[in-house]
Amino acid sequence: MSATTSHPTIWWSRLEDGRIRCDVCPRACALHEGQAGLCFVRRRADDRIVLTTYGRSSGFCVDPIDKKPLNHFLPGTSVLSFGTAGCNLACRFCQNWDISKSREVDTLADAAAPEAIAEAAQRLGCRSVAFTYNDPVIFMEYAMDVADACRERGIRAVAVTAGYMNPGPRAEFYRHMDAANVDLKAFTDEFYRRVCAGRLAPETSVWLEITNLMIPGLNDAPGETEAMSRWIVERLGPDVPVHFTAFHPDRKLRDRPPTPPATLVRAREIALAAGIRYAYTGNVHDPAGQSARCHRCGAVLIGRDWYELGAWRLDADGRCAACGERCAGVFEGRPGRWGARRLPVRLGA
Repeated sequence: MSATTSHPTIWWSRLEDGRIRCDVCPRACALHEGQAGLCFVRRRADDRIVLTTYGRSSGFCVDPIDKKPLNHFLPGTSVLSFGTAGCNLACRFCQNWDISKSREVDTLADAAAPEAIAEAAQRLGCRSVAFTYNDPVIFMEYAMDVADACRERGIRAVAVTAGYMNPGPRAEFYRHMDAANVDLKAFTDEFYRRVCAGRLAPETSVWLEITNLMIPGLNDAPGETEAMSRWIVERLGPDVPVHFTAFHPDRKLRDRPPTPPATLVRAREIALAAGIRYAYTGNVHDPAGQSARCHRCGAVLIGRDWYELGAWRLDADGRCAACGERCAGVFEGRPGRWGARRLPVRLGA
């Protein structure tokens, strides 16, 4: 553990049997001295819970913000993305399992203080920084400090997360965030127990978009998609964009085929019919299903081909150029032009 950086945390409590319980997420890991939680990065040391990956990253990369995916948050701009190691879920289908389930903290090769990350984002022309690749819930102290340093430079903070947090730490965490894409694994609590070892719970109030990774035979039933869509409309409102993305076999779930594009197209149609105004397909080539349309007149507002933007028919106030209807989101006067580029960077370079 010599290569890690231990950082104090506050979201824990003592139990009568002498153990200390981590209170960040509903997993409530109760630890003896030296033990780590399921996430592996929150550990009991010196009679308290510490974060062992503060200031360490598995790597930095400049991505299109649309890849997070966020289609209504500064479209076309670049985002400095990074993660650490570990995760507080145990998804059998994890697409980033080499990072999220890594227990080799020595693979965290990039060391960077929050101020250094904010400076790098500004130098690289990024409009935001994203906490991604693994879930920022487990390194919330590091993520919040980075977000605060970025905010001082006018740079936004984005969380890409499953949202599996307790109410207290969740409220604190999102006070520092500007946007989030929440990965809604499925719309049954049984699925969360069996496949993700977690629980389904409503999320938060910052600019929010939702991703639903559709796995053939597990969570792609039309009835489940319709129930989820209606719940989103009723509980979160019709303006929350929803992304239906394709699964590919990985980690411990290799017995399922890749998601057929037709499944995603159908899910998008179901969501739109249920009242969601902005529904998208992802991880497949589908310009029609990835372009933003005005919910009133149907005009294409933001044309997309993968991560390349084409048509742009929003005025400076984010209104449809054809009918004047407001498009929900966070927009600037002009779209970004980063495109589909992916630029790995070393902060020390």
